[in-house]
Amino acid sequence: MGGPSAERDVSLSTGRECASALREAGYEAIEVDADLNVASRLQEISPDVVFNALHGRWGEDGSVQGILEWLRIPYTHSGVLASALAMDKLRTKEIYRAHGLPVAQSVLASAEDVRANHVMRPPYVVKPYNEGSSVGIYIVQEGANSPPQLSPQMPEQVMAEAFVPGRELTVAVMGDRALTVTDIVTDGWYDYDAKYKPGGSAHVVPADIPADVFAACMDYALRAHQVIGCRGLSRTDFRWDDTQGVAGLILLETNTQPGMTPTSLAPEQAAFAGYDFPALCGWLVEDASCDR
Repeated sequence: MGGPSAERDVSLSTGRECASALREAGYEAIEVDADLNVASRLQEISPDVVFNALHGRWGEDGSVQGILEWLRIPYTHSGVLASALAMDKLRTKEIYRAHGLPVAQSVLASAEDVRANHVMRPPYVVKPYNEGSSVGIYIVQEGANSPPQLSPQMPEQVMAEAFVPGRELTVAVMGDRALTVTDIVTDGWYDYDAKYKPGGSAHVVPADIPADVFAACMDYALRAHQVIGCRGLSRTDFRWDDTQGVAGLILLETNTQPGMTPTSLAPEQAAFAGYDFPALCGWLVEDASCDR
């Protein structure tokens, strides 16, 4: 848990929650705040399984998964390749398209170019192409006269994506099963505060949406999980223009390590499917493996 990424605080919260739940489920859980000595620390502990509660780059992009493969320690969630692919939003979109999954128009551009000129016609969204948890999201409204002035903390390469109006939906996949659809209700964009602060958003589980849209979300999420090569738990996020029916549904991204905090979406869906939080964490441990 923890680690050096922009999502360190979220990861620490996830790690504490999961460690507590694992102890409740009867496991011995040792909390490790990951740093550059993590390989040596894991060799000292010699665990049966690593529960990967890291988020963001390094912990979620295939890097720590590679260390765990090298050490031959089974670990939770997706392996090296799936983790790296899902963290790279451009590669993820290419895989979605190749398998007939709907995505929004997007371009990869330098942060310098985005600050200088509109890189696509507004409205559009600008975000890092290899971060999660709505870190560094900019919305350029229709009719905006000037391009977004991105913060210096934004990476050199960013993604601009056509803005899709409507609702935010999400589906968690557990193994080979899509769990349900959640409709995320917020006052504005589903940003970092809406995700992680109590009261930041309301989650309608299951979503009160037309049956064909519900079924499409479930199908698309499971297919995304499979074509990226995920294992364990994943969550795929959607935007849905509710004036367009199924045709208004697009995939945003697949999270190979969904947040597991008191306000997180995947644990809510697992509970709806009959897995309380300790049971979900226990399932992830029992599902842990190495890719090779």
